[in-house]
Formats: sequence, C-alpha cells, structure tokens
Amino acid sequence: MFRLILMSLKEKQMRKLILLTSLLFWSLNSFSQQGTAIKSVDSIVPLKAPIARLVIKDLLEGDGNKEELEETNKVLNLTKEKVILKDDVIATLNSKVLNLETIIETKQEQFDLQKELSDKLVAELKLEKTKSFLYKIGTGVGVVASIILLVQK
Repeated sequence: MFRLILMSLKEKQMRKLILLTSLLFWSLNSFSQQGTAIKSVDSIVPLKAPIARLVIKDLLEGDGNKEELEETNKVLNLTKEKVILKDDVIATLNSKVLNLETIIETKQEQFDLQKELSDKLVAELKLEKTKSFLYKIGTGVGVVASIILLVQK
C-alpha cells in the first residue's frame, strides 16, 4: 500500500520527499547525541597510593562521624521528649499535691470546728447537769420545807 502511494507521486515530489527524509534523519542524529557528548574536563585527580589511602580513611571516618552524629541527634531528641513527658508528670503530681494539701487544710478546719462544737456541747451539758442537780436539791428542800410547815401547823 505504501509503495502504491509513493509511485503515484510525481517525480518532483518524490525528490522533495527523499530530501526531506534525509534531512530529518541527519537532524535527529545530531540532536539525539547532543546530551551524550564527552566533555574534555575530567574530575579525576591522580593521587599517590599513601595519600589516596589517607583520603579514603578520612572519607570513611567522615561518613562514620556523620552517622554517629545522626544517631546522637536521635538520642538527644528522644531524651528531650522524655524530659518533656517527665516535666508534665511532675507538674501533674505537683498540682495533685496542692489539691491534697487544700483538702487536708479543709478537713483540719472541719475537725477544729467540730472540736469547738463538741467542747461547747460538753460545757453546756455540764451546766445543764448542774442546773438539774440544783433543781433536784431545790425541789427536795422545798418538799422537806413544805412537809415541815405542814407538820407544824
């Protein structure tokens, strides 16, 4: 089918088509190789063996120190979180202590008031017992005096 279409085109159009496709292939080739060109600047620095060993040793120590620092920071953050939690617990316990001290003071006031009332009641009870005793004596004296007056007449 493609051949039939190509044959049907005129020769002039055919030449234009061939020229266009060849230009297209050349341009694709040049554009696609643009990012893969080799640069002449090289980042490799030649070092002697002892210096290279020292560089590798320093790089490994640096990586180890970096990991150790990260772990230390993690431990530090965990410790900070624990301190915050402990501070919260301490604050809660302090507020409980204050509440309990307030309750103790209130109960002490209640006990003091109860003792005062009890002492007043004991004093009143003694007074009433004394009055009652005196009334009994007075009644007994009055009865004896009445009987003596009645007997004398």
